[in-house]
Amino acid sequence: MQTLIIINNSAAKAKRVWPLIEQQLNDAGIPFERYETKAAGDASIKARNALHSGTTTVAVVGGDGTLSEAAEGFFEFNNDLAQPPRPINPDAALAILPAGTGDDFARGMQGKRATLSPSIELLLSHLREPNAMAIDVLYGRSDAYQTPFICLNASTMGIGGETARRVLAQGSFMRRFSGEFRFAFAAVGALGAWRERRVSVVVDGREFFDGPMNLTAVANGLYAGGGMMLSPAASIEDGLLDVLTASGLTRLGIVRELARIHNGGHLRNPKVKLERGRLVRIETFMAHDAMPIEADGNLRGVTPVQFEVLPRALKFVM
Repeated sequence: MQTLIIINNSAAKAKRVWPLIEQQLNDAGIPFERYETKAAGDASIKARNALHSGTTTVAVVGGDGTLSEAAEGFFEFNNDLAQPPRPINPDAALAILPAGTGDDFARGMQGKRATLSPSIELLLSHLREPNAMAIDVLYGRSDAYQTPFICLNASTMGIGGETARRVLAQGSFMRRFSGEFRFAFAAVGALGAWRERRVSVVVDGREFFDGPMNLTAVANGLYAGGGMMLSPAASIEDGLLDVLTASGLTRLGIVRELARIHNGGHLRNPKVKLERGRLVRIETFMAHDAMPIEADGNLRGVTPVQFEVLPRALKFVM
């Protein structure tokens, strides 16, 4: 079994915990290749090349963004983007050793507080005897459906997308703080600058929402935004996407819902709506209304965008 470890070189936490991980791999007698990212998109390229060369396990030391990039490397996109991407090796597995800002995908597997030690044990167990599970992933197409990408956990637009943009722009001073604080700080700034835009959301060919919108999200996992329980019933194994919209909320109303979203309480507000489906299309109608798309903490173009669930398309160590 060939193993690649991808380390997010821009994450101080990842660099801090790597010696511990390296020691445990060496103590277990596990051979591996180590790679430190150098630029955005790097993890996708490295994972894809490694899988073509026979690697069977890719583990990420980092957060949701690096994990999402690595997951994209497990697939080849078709020239006809209407066709779903092809897995390079359906038996290859992805693993996370959480060391990022939000670690939301790991939270969905471990609980509210994702910790490193259980993830190391899971990886070591898998490398001794493969035991990965097949999970769903999102296939997205942004920029008027012309730019393909893979998303593992959740994608947000509106205030969520603007918040992600601000988190990514934060300097070294803010990186000293917890992921929850950094997301909350960015959300306050996004809230002050946000204006509602008209958005159409179609789920499995049926209109779900059309009107001014505060936030739209498409979720595969439970958490987003550094521990917010965006969709409490979401599952990475059910072949469905959870689609959430919030509209007509005042700034004060948004602040109230942000306080309740950590335990899923926002869904009790009638202005927050939830639907489930397999194919989601989100459209804005004016060029100046195009919204940034956040997917697993990365920015992935602008609306219009389409999401399709790829059921059990990726094996994950969990």
